[in-house]
Amino acid sequence: MSAALHSLAALAAGLIFGLGLALSGMLDPARVRGFLDVAGAWDPSLVFVLGGAVTVSRLGYLLSRRLRGPVLDSRFDLPARHRIDAPLILGAALFGIGWGVSGFCPGPAVAALSTAAAPVLVFVVAMLVGMALHGLLPAAPMERSRSIGTAGGSGNRRARGSAST
Repeated sequence: MSAALHSLAALAAGLIFGLGLALSGMLDPARVRGFLDVAGAWDPSLVFVLGGAVTVSRLGYLLSRRLRGPVLDSRFDLPARHRIDAPLILGAALFGIGWGVSGFCPGPAVAALSTAAAPVLVFVVAMLVGMALHGLLPAAPMERSRSIGTAGGSGNRRARGSAST
């Protein structure tokens, strides 16, 4: 597929994602903190947003299992790592702390840039600095994602030449 078509698909997906976040109120950090405040004035609305996202993602995944290959690419790319290890736990904890303290998740924060609110700008800059610092840390070589091509027909989810994990 052409780079222009990929860019157009990414633009459409980003617009749908951002619109969904805005319509659901997830650009408001107070609403997110209200969801995380289970011992206080809990706001359960995020459960419905998450449930809707998981449902749509699950349906898309089930549909992809029936396809011979993706529509806009030559193969499916699936993560090769399935282990729960220390870096995953530490990263999840840091993510949760940042989410709980700020009320921003990376996706909604990027979408909230449209508001030009100072807290959003500060959060996104801090997030980018954190990502840059991570890039400077020595790390073990990352495992490549499993590329699932069209060979083998529908339902082939294992990477060519690799063992199933």
